[in-house]
Amino acid sequence: MSNRPRLLITMGDVAGIGPEIIAQAWASLNDLCRPVVVGDPDWLRRALQLVRSSASVREIQDFRSLEDSGSLQAITCLRASDQDLSDVKPGQVSGAAGKAAYDFLCAAITHTLAGVADGIVTAPLHKEGLHAAGLPYPGHTEILAERTGTRQFAMMLFCGLPGTARSLGVIHVTLHMAFREVFQHLSRQAVLEKIRLLDNMLSRLLSRRPRIGVAGLNPHASDGGLFGHEEASIIQPAVEDAQQEGISASGPWPSDTLFVRARDGEFDGLVVMYHDQGHIALKLLGGRRAVNISAGLPIVRTSVAHGTAYDIAGKGIADPSSLIEATRVAAKLVISKQ
Repeated sequence: MSNRPRLLITMGDVAGIGPEIIAQAWASLNDLCRPVVVGDPDWLRRALQLVRSSASVREIQDFRSLEDSGSLQAITCLRASDQDLSDVKPGQVSGAAGKAAYDFLCAAITHTLAGVADGIVTAPLHKEGLHAAGLPYPGHTEILAERTGTRQFAMMLFCGLPGTARSLGVIHVTLHMAFREVFQHLSRQAVLEKIRLLDNMLSRLLSRRPRIGVAGLNPHASDGGLFGHEEASIIQPAVEDAQQEGISASGPWPSDTLFVRARDGEFDGLVVMYHDQGHIALKLLGGRRAVNISAGLPIVRTSVAHGTAYDIAGKGIADPSSLIEATRVAAKLVISKQ
């Protein structure tokens, strides 16, 4: 157990399913790493009761009091926010819960940068909760980039392909923005940057250089310019730049066939131009086992690939599969850096 990485599991928005998927997954997390929950001990106790777990919570105020990383019987939880969460209701947007989720993440980042832990696995936060707390971030990724001083970063979705021994990673050139803003954020350099990040991350996960397919932006990858110029003026030059650097990249390919080709084994990773172009297809392929990875950071961070699920929060029926997979991938990434 002492050789396994220490991972900090942030609770996310307590009004969502974060506390209960941590409670559900705890035994599996212990098999994969030395986990410490960063969050609110009271909400963790409620979650353990909800899922009928016999585990208890061992609360700590700082890592100086941490002797080990918990067990199946006692979950170590670092209290990481001074927000009063007693009035938060499951399934309802709360500024207090949003601020606490931010505090949990910031504490985990600080401790990981300080070398106390090897990486972070995050349960979901709620964007409306963040905004209700006066925090102008669209999600985890942007907070992590700001707090670590990272300028070149990306969200990568990763999953094993059902019925095969293969996996697929998808990285996004643009992310949390209105669709009308996507076009002004696309550039040759931005596409090349994401190709490089995907090549680096998948090389660590696969222990070899990946085969990367790059999606077009327009229908049919513009059909030779009939439906737009971005393929010829932005994406194709970026692909050629990547090839000059020795990266096995090709494209731009029509996205409606690109994911089928990747599913069938032609590609290990895909670079897509905007959020839904990657998210919809990857989550359809990976289901609840999909994982979110932050590429480009100086620390390891993975996350569940789903949201707070307010509609089922507090019912004890949330599926912890994505959290378990995120922890498995985080442990692998930590080991790949050693």
